[in-house]
Amino acid sequence: MVRNFFYQPNEGNLMIQLMNMVAPAALNNHGDWSQGGVREFLRNCSCDGIEMIYDGSEDSCSNQKDIIFGYHLMFYADWIDFWRKDTAALNRKFGSDVTWRDFYLGSEREALIRQFQEDLLRAASLNVKYVVFHVSDVSVEEGFTYRWEHTDEEVIDAAAEFINLLLDGQSDTFEFLVENLHWPGFTFTRPEMTERLLSQINYKKKGIMLDTGHLMCTNLEIKDQADGCRYIHRMMDEHGALCKYIRGVHLHQSVTGAYVKQSLKNQPVLKENFYERFAQCYEHIGKIDTHQPFDNAEVYRLIERIAPEYLVHEIAAKTPEEKKNLIKLQQRALKCLR
Repeated sequence: MVRNFFYQPNEGNLMIQLMNMVAPAALNNHGDWSQGGVREFLRNCSCDGIEMIYDGSEDSCSNQKDIIFGYHLMFYADWIDFWRKDTAALNRKFGSDVTWRDFYLGSEREALIRQFQEDLLRAASLNVKYVVFHVSDVSVEEGFTYRWEHTDEEVIDAAAEFINLLLDGQSDTFEFLVENLHWPGFTFTRPEMTERLLSQINYKKKGIMLDTGHLMCTNLEIKDQADGCRYIHRMMDEHGALCKYIRGVHLHQSVTGAYVKQSLKNQPVLKENFYERFAQCYEHIGKIDTHQPFDNAEVYRLIERIAPEYLVHEIAAKTPEEKKNLIKLQQRALKCLR
């Protein structure tokens, strides 16, 4: 497997380059990737392996463990009201108790714990180096209005409670990395919130998966990629010593402040059916969080500063060929100042 470009200055270790992949079905469908399969595709992309998110299939990954370095745990974007058993809020947002019970696969918080425990067991069976967990909460309506129903503090405290229940009794076989998003919760814009979250997690191998695109989405005034890199540097400056917890980076960019501002001025009419509204929101979020590659040289300095153990090219693409080309575009930006 091709190793990559950067060295961590403090440890002298090669940084591991990965790509995001919905799997395991894709791992076993060689025709969709290249004549040599996924391994050849990874070599062509100069990547060492993948960060996987489970696709729900029954395929086995047992013969692919060596290329699965990370595992992105499942997530519910909107879950705090369910966790708190706020049935009034749930009925308002979902339309009926039948709908939200169906959505969460149960009526009690144990339903969430059970689903995540199964996902965590799947990750552990793959001997992954790390798992990733979203710390945020946003409803369909909030995704359009940006009028939040829950504070960062509320989401972080609930997430910490959930994480500790999830990891209770787990051995320190993998790193547990919390990921920042641009919704209420862990955003990496408020150091006191980052510290609040990390201090409450009762797990030795805890850390941060810093998502650059999500961080850029927290600032609607960002005009271009270079501006976005400067903003990320500023957030790191403000976090100071807390940056030591950054173990990996989801590398991609979104410059979509103008779109969000225009959308806020022209609110769409939402469908009455919850799942139809959910589809509307899904399309909308894709226009905010675009997962496009960096092609600006400033990203080199950013990654050089962070020196992550894991660099994940989390790029959106419709085909493997497009994904390969976009990853290479981002890699050229990372190498251009060498």
